[in-house]
Amino acid sequence: MKPADRPLFTDESAKRDAAWVGAVLAGDRDAFGQLVETYQRVALGTAYRLLSNSDDAQEVVQDAFLKAYRSLDRLKDPCRFGPWLLRIVSNLSLNARRSRRSGTVALDEQQGLDGAAGGRDRATSAPSPGQQAEGRELQSRIDAALDQLPEKQRLALVLFAVEEWPQKDIAKLLECSLETVKWNVFRARQRLRGLLGDVIAGGK
Repeated sequence: MKPADRPLFTDESAKRDAAWVGAVLAGDRDAFGQLVETYQRVALGTAYRLLSNSDDAQEVVQDAFLKAYRSLDRLKDPCRFGPWLLRIVSNLSLNARRSRRSGTVALDEQQGLDGAAGGRDRATSAPSPGQQAEGRELQSRIDAALDQLPEKQRLALVLFAVEEWPQKDIAKLLECSLETVKWNVFRARQRLRGLLGDVIAGGK
């Protein structure tokens, strides 16, 4: 079995992580270093896959580990440290992407919110100032709508519709079945249609 094909989260790794989390909470700071060493590579990979920039990815991962350390006492199940950390990484990465205003969430399988066939194959001509203003307003509306989605729906939709992650990888990150990923994407799109109905209607 190739390393990339090995399960990221196993019963063995869950028990190991729980032991390290317990040690950190008992005052052993070195134990958190073990967690960092174990998950730094996959965390960087997740952040880079979302941001496509190594410097931004490293900054996000540093912030994620700091946030995880400060919030460790609020982790309900220490066995789930790995998925919990990667959700922190993913959320921080998505927030960083939002600040760069890149990527458009598709409401259906083929079309983006503006009716274009995907957000990555747009015309290369420079937009006019009016189009730029409309684009900023639209992105602001999309961001506000995304913020109203439950965390797993938001992550599943953006990772699938914008970042084009395979659904099996999203399932691993969220620790759920493929069917649950599909359901979360469906429900997220359904919710966005309700929140952004006037925007969609205006683009027809």
